[in-house]
Amino acid sequence: MINPSTSGWIDKFFAEQKFSKEAVSTDIAVFYQKVRNTGFIYGHIISFDTSKPIETKGWFKEEISKVALLNTLYASFCLDNHDIRAENFIKQAVAFYNQMHPQGFNLFKKILPKNSPSLTLEKIIDERVQTNDSIINKNFSHLVTNALLFIDVLAFRQYLIHGQIPEKYLQKIEETIINIVTIALRVKSKKSQYDDLLIKLFEASIRYSKFNKVSVQSLETIQFSYFTNDLEKYYLIDIAGMALWSDEKIENDEIYFLHSLAEILSIQDSFVDESIQSTHLFISKHKKEIPYFNYSNPVKHFYDQTTQSVVTLISRNKNRLIKEIVQSKELMILLTYSTRRDLDEKEKKKVKKQLLEICKTVPSLAIFLLPGGSLLLPILIKFIPQLLPSAFNENLEENE
Repeated sequence: MINPSTSGWIDKFFAEQKFSKEAVSTDIAVFYQKVRNTGFIYGHIISFDTSKPIETKGWFKEEISKVALLNTLYASFCLDNHDIRAENFIKQAVAFYNQMHPQGFNLFKKILPKNSPSLTLEKIIDERVQTNDSIINKNFSHLVTNALLFIDVLAFRQYLIHGQIPEKYLQKIEETIINIVTIALRVKSKKSQYDDLLIKLFEASIRYSKFNKVSVQSLETIQFSYFTNDLEKYYLIDIAGMALWSDEKIENDEIYFLHSLAEILSIQDSFVDESIQSTHLFISKHKKEIPYFNYSNPVKHFYDQTTQSVVTLISRNKNRLIKEIVQSKELMILLTYSTRRDLDEKEKKKVKKQLLEICKTVPSLAIFLLPGGSLLLPILIKFIPQLLPSAFNENLEENE
C-alpha cells in the first residue's frame, strides 16, 4: 500500500497500478464522467478511478487529494496522446507546473534540482493540495478543501495541446467560476445558510488571481468565448449546479439558468439534465461526509477535525507508542490508576510531561511539540486505553 506522506509514493503508485491502454479513457465525455463519479469535481473525493482499488482507511484528506490529483492528471495525459508511460507523464507534469508561477505560490523554492522528476512532482503536488492556512487559523473552519483542484487538470490539458498554458488562462477560469457561482446564487428562489459559505469556500481556494467582489450581473456579460474545450464547459455547468443544490431542490428558474448557461456554451440540454441528476445523487448520498454541509459551530468543527487528525496519527504509530509507554514504568502506573480513579493535579502533570517526552520519539506526532500542542494531550490521553495491551482494557476481560 502506498503512503502519500513519504517520498517515493508516485513511483510506487504506478508500479502497483500497472496501467494498460485498455484501462485509460480516450473519450472526453467518458473521462469526465469517471472523474465526476470519484467526487473530484465536487471537491469531496470518495474513490479513485484506478486499475486496482486503493485502500484509504486512516488517510488524511490531503493524502487522498494528492493521489486523486495525480491520477486525474495522468488520465488527462493519456486522453489525447494515447501515451501511458508514467515517466513521460511525470516529465510533462513537472514542466507544466514549472510554467505556472501563480501569485503567492512559492512551492518552487522548496524543490531541489537534485531530485528525480517523480520526487519533484511529489513536492509540487504536496504543496498544491495544501489548504489556505491563514483562512483556517482565522475562523477554524477547515472547510477549504481544494474545491477548484480540477482547474489544474484543465490547465494541464491546455498545456499538452498548445505546449504552454495560454496567457492568463488560470486567472480567467477562476474569475469565470466565481462569477457563475455568484449569479447562480442570485437566481435561487430560496436562500440557504450555505450560500455565503460557498462563496468563501471558492474564494479561499483561488490561487492564481485576486478575488474581486465586484462581479458581473448576468451570464451574457461573461466572456465565455475564451473557453472552447468541452471539459471546461462541463465543469462550469457542474459547478453552477452544485451552487444551486445547497437548498436541496432545483426550482424551475434554476433549471432555466443551467440550460441558459449550456446554450451559451453550446452544450446539449441532455448534459444539463444528467448534471442535475448526478449532482443530486452524489451530494444526497454523501452530504453527511461533506464538511461544507455540516458546518455549524466553527470552533466545534475545528475541534472535531483536530481530534480526528490526532486519532489518525496515534493509530499510525500505535505499536511504537505502546512500546514507549510500556517502557515508562511511572506512566504505566499512573495510567492504570486512571482506570480506577481520577488523577490529582500533580499526577496529571506527570502524565502530560511523560506523554510529551514520548511524542518526541515519534516524528509524526511532532504536532504536540508546537506552541499550544500540549492542549491536544487530553485528546491523546482520551484514546490511550484503546492503545494499551488488552490486560489494561477492562471491557475486553472475559466473564468468569
